This record gives sequence, C-alpha cells and structure tokens, in this order.
Amino acid sequence: MTDGPAVAADAHDGAFLAGAIEGFYGRPWSAPERLELFDWMADFGLNTYLYAPKDDLKHRTLWRETYSPEEADALAATVRDCAARGLRFIYALSPGLDIRFGSEPDRGRLHARLEQMLALGCEHFALLFDDIPDRMHAEDAARWTSFASAQCDVTNGVFRWVRERRPGARFLFCPTPYCGRMADRQLGGAGYLDTVGRELDAGFDVCWTGPEIVSRDITVAHVRELRQILRRKPLIWDNLHANDYDGRRFYCGPYAGRPGALRQEVAGILANPNNELPLNYVPLRTLGEFVRGDGPWDARRAYLEAMGAWLPRFETVGPPISLDDLLLLGDCYYLPYEEGPLAESLIASAQGLLASEPATWGSAFAVKEQAARLRDVCARVSELRDRPLFYALGRRTWELREEMDLLLACVRSKEADPGAPCRSDFHRPGTYRGGVVASPGPAPGAVA
Repeated sequence: MTDGPAVAADAHDGAFLAGAIEGFYGRPWSAPERLELFDWMADFGLNTYLYAPKDDLKHRTLWRETYSPEEADALAATVRDCAARGLRFIYALSPGLDIRFGSEPDRGRLHARLEQMLALGCEHFALLFDDIPDRMHAEDAARWTSFASAQCDVTNGVFRWVRERRPGARFLFCPTPYCGRMADRQLGGAGYLDTVGRELDAGFDVCWTGPEIVSRDITVAHVRELRQILRRKPLIWDNLHANDYDGRRFYCGPYAGRPGALRQEVAGILANPNNELPLNYVPLRTLGEFVRGDGPWDARRAYLEAMGAWLPRFETVGPPISLDDLLLLGDCYYLPYEEGPLAESLIASAQGLLASEPATWGSAFAVKEQAARLRDVCARVSELRDRPLFYALGRRTWELREEMDLLLACVRSKEADPGAPCRSDFHRPGTYRGGVVASPGPAPGAVA
C-alpha cells in the first residue's frame, strides 16, 4: 500500500538550501557553540541549519519520547537564535531503527514529536532513514511490497499532516541507501531509489552524499543521473569534512572536489562537518563562498583567504603563530583524500630522505627545518588564548608533534651512525601507538 505517485504541485519555496548539519555521531554541540555557528553562517551567506545529532537520544534511539520541558526550552531558544540571524531551522527525526510502519501508535508518536516542535516555533522538518537495518517487521513486510514503499507511505502521511498546519514547510527525506555505493549494493532492496522517485511526494528534498559516504568528488554527471531516478534535484548532505568516523583526524581544508556547475544541479548543499565546532571555520566559510559563486571554483585560493581570516583565533601567550605556520599545520589536516601541498612536500622529502643512504643526505637541512618548524607550531597550540580551539586541536596536534620528534630523532640517529636503528627515548613500545587498535597482531591463520 502506498499513497500513489509523487505529485508535482507547489513542492516548496524553491530556495537553495546552504548551510550546516549537526548530524554527526558524538557529543552534540553546546548552546554557545551553536550561537557561534549561527554567527558564522550569517556572515558567510549560508541560510540553513539542520538539527540531527545522532547522539541526541530523542532524535534517534528514543524517538518516540517527547522532549522534557527543559529540553524543549533549549530547542525553542535554538529555533529563535536561527530566526534572529535569518537562518532556516530544520528539525530532523530518525525513527528507522525500530519503527513499525503499519503501527498507528507509532505514526501517532511521529505526529506528537513534530507537534511539539511546531509549538516551539519550528517550521521545517526532515525524516531520516539512514544507518538502519534494511529490513521490516514481518507484519509490515506482508503489507508493503518493499522497504522503500513502507518508508514513503509513512513519510508522505507525515508530510501531509505537517503541511495542513504549515503550508510553507520545507521537508527533507534521507533514504537508506544515501550514496552511490550503497545503491549499487542494493541496500534497502532492489529498486529502492526508483520506488522513492515514484512514490515519495514531490514536496520532499531527498538527501544524498554522492558516490561515497565521504565523497572525494561529486560530478554533474553523477547528480544528473540520480536526478532522473529521484525525479527531482537531490539535496547534497556533504560529509567531506566529517570526522566522526576517525577521532584522530580533522579536516580544515576548503570545500573542494565539486565543480561550480554543481550549484545549478542540486536543491542545496548542507555540510555535515567536524564534530569539533571550532575546527569548522574554514570549511564553512569556503562553502559559503562556493554557493554564492557563479563561475569556476578555485578551492585553494578560497582556502588561503579563509586561513588568513582564521589566523586571529590563533593568538598565543608566547611566540606568535604566523600565517605560514598556520598554513603548514592546516595542510597536514586538509581533506580526507589528500594533504595540502605543503604537507605533501614534507612527506615526499622525508620519505625520499629515509629511503636513501645517509652518506648522500648532505645536511638534510630542508627536511629537518620543516619538521622542526611543524613540531614547534604544534607545541605552541597549547599556548592558544582561545581555549576551546586548543581543546579541539590539542590531542591531534600532539600526535603530529610526536611524529615530527620521531622523524628528527631518526635522522639524527642515522647521521651519527648510518648502521644504527632509529631510536627514541620518548616513543617506547606499548606507550607510543600502543593498544589493540593501534598495533594489531596478525589474524589467526594469516600469513605474516
């Protein structure tokens, strides 16, 4: 059973959505952090904030429960803070872990949650069915021919219910296969996206992360092919700068790997960025520049300008961090699939040095100078006056500092005795990179 094919009536206001998603796994942002985010977004020309933190229990795991008075007051304040800056607040609910699609009580609980949010001033919503088991309860499977049909039936019903109360509501839908690889592997069942294209009301924007969950590139050709299937422009949920899958890393590089022509092919671009709010200044600033642009996109130029604007946040109580220092550090935490050119140059030089005979090194000055400089910049991070920025950077840059110390110790050891093994008194087995995850042994039966 479904509600029939999508209709092409007044889908929504047509505004291009551009902004940030609080959609990561991890501790949600605090109220002061959200205020800082909203100020950035207003300054950067962004217009939309999507509330979807996976670890707000009532967003996902406890989706049937309404918010307590204290929680509701906090959300109402967030809605008002967005409105005060001209930002669209979208509230997302993720019921897919255990919803019974044919259950009237479950549908009633969806309405109750959204009714509570309407009362708090929220006008726009999303239903998310990402990262869930792609199977239904037996009773639901007997009623609907596919997982996608069941989701569309529930979602269309909620959509109509909200539109009766807020005719101008913008509504988002995240499918179970939300990237090309998932769709190719038929997550959610064969023909899932075709069913969504046919049966999901045309008033919905459908979220999509690109060819991959974290996509290096999103091309116009890829989006146009998807658009034919979905029968609408997709909305890009961009995980380019997300780091919740690897807490050792962060990404402060530019919005990149997306051509300027993509702007005309999608309903919007929302960035799901680093868990640590202070580290998202450059990613969001360059996203804002990208969506406001109307020609070819020069990501590196935008990055250099944004890093210059970010530099004042790096005031220290000791020796200053210069723009050149910050660029060297930032290039070490650039993007998931690439380091910045300064970091790439350092890596290539170090690898070339260590692969050659010490007799050919000469003074090895360039490698030692860059490694020592980077090590010292990492040390100065601890002296930042902006302590939230330090707390976001500290553990990660400490690890980079340790790597530079180890590199320098190895070079010194080889210079003194080319035949000696690399040694360091500060990188001892069992403490440096220790533990099961960092130092796994061979799997049973594996060939060493």
